[in-house]
Amino acid sequence: MQQWFADHPVIAYFIIFVLVAFVYNKVFRAQQKLPLWKEIILYLLMAIGSFMLLIFQVDRLPIIQCLLVAVTLMLMVRIRYFVEGRRNKKNAASAAEGDGGTKL
Repeated sequence: MQQWFADHPVIAYFIIFVLVAFVYNKVFRAQQKLPLWKEIILYLLMAIGSFMLLIFQVDRLPIIQCLLVAVTLMLMVRIRYFVEGRRNKKNAASAAEGDGGTKL
């Protein structure tokens, strides 16, 4: 797989950029929107950083695989939050039924 990415650097660059942008948007993005010019600068810097990561990828370092592991771990955390949220709702509903629905 490393050889294929080295033979197709444009595809590897695109994959790296998409994964870096995804990680940024899911982990590091602030709750409020940035002004347009700051967004443009941010994505330009991510594009430059992705090019640097592409150089490492072509030199046989597993950059794409590491980014895929990061995205997989983020997905696992989301699934865990979803399952815990459902469990908490279920426990809250059964507790409300158990005490007759009265609050102290």
